[in-house]
Amino acid sequence: MAMKCDKKNQLINKSFWGVILGILVTLLLVPSQSVQAATPTVKIAHSSWIGFYPLDLAEKKGFFKDYGVNVEISDIESKADSKSALASGKIQGIATSLDTNILSSASGVNIQNILALDTSDGADGLIGKKDIKSFKDLKGKSVALDTTGGASYFWFNYMLQKNHMKLKDMTVQSMDSGNAGSAFVSGKVDAAMTWQPWLDKAEKTKNGHVVMSSKASPGIIVDTLGLSSNYIKKHPKEVKGIIKGWYKALAYIKSNPSDAYKIMSKVAGNTPAELKVQMTQQIKLYDKNGNKKFFGTAAKQGQIYKTAELASNLWYSTKISDKKADINTAINPEFVNSIK
Repeated sequence: MAMKCDKKNQLINKSFWGVILGILVTLLLVPSQSVQAATPTVKIAHSSWIGFYPLDLAEKKGFFKDYGVNVEISDIESKADSKSALASGKIQGIATSLDTNILSSASGVNIQNILALDTSDGADGLIGKKDIKSFKDLKGKSVALDTTGGASYFWFNYMLQKNHMKLKDMTVQSMDSGNAGSAFVSGKVDAAMTWQPWLDKAEKTKNGHVVMSSKASPGIIVDTLGLSSNYIKKHPKEVKGIIKGWYKALAYIKSNPSDAYKIMSKVAGNTPAELKVQMTQQIKLYDKNGNKKFFGTAAKQGQIYKTAELASNLWYSTKISDKKADINTAINPEFVNSIK
């Protein structure tokens, strides 16, 4: 009789502790699910530019997730489409040229530049027929150019002002920078403002060459990551995680170049060797120290403020924007400076 009671008590104890264990497991899972619900996927768009591929590397290697952020990278070539996607909340970030984000800010889009990605050091350029030897030689020629904004249009207008010329001095065909390069290589226009790999392709044509590259205008073409002000306000911790993921991607490119360029080249659509040459010789990527220097602080502002001011003034003076951007609102140095 005593043995039966002992067995019964053992069964009751096992059931009791089984229930307790189940409750503990449930309690442990609930916070995890709550965290996932509180940190939705942040969607970042970029175009097919070599300076943006470390973002893809960070996504594919899980570097963003290492810092508690779910990031989804997508390709949107049209600047107008990415701008409207951000304004409508379909995406939360855009990797594009600083001047493009400044133009968006001037037009009322709530976007803040929180991270510098790269600066063009020969990867953008004007390609043309061999009789076009300088920018001034574009007078009377047909030019393929993205007139919707962006780095190519910003730089083109900068060069127009520098050479005391106007857009009407040439016949402009508006198209995105990739198609502009393709139009020149196929012989449809006399010149084009474009980027790699079209600069290299132009050099391989019988009657084409690079008239000038971004090496001629250092510090003018800079790419940044802009996030919606609403996302930044609600998810400051995740903003830091995105920046740290970028830094980790740059470190991985240095420590594991073979794997890094293999992964990025699949996104870029060229060979790892070609991409490595372009990314190491024609752009400069901004790491942690580079960002701190480029942004400076609110009290001691860095170069990004000067470049943004130049862009704002140029878009306004050329009547592309009907008002200037609030630079101090469009640039947020808080996050790059808070990461030690």
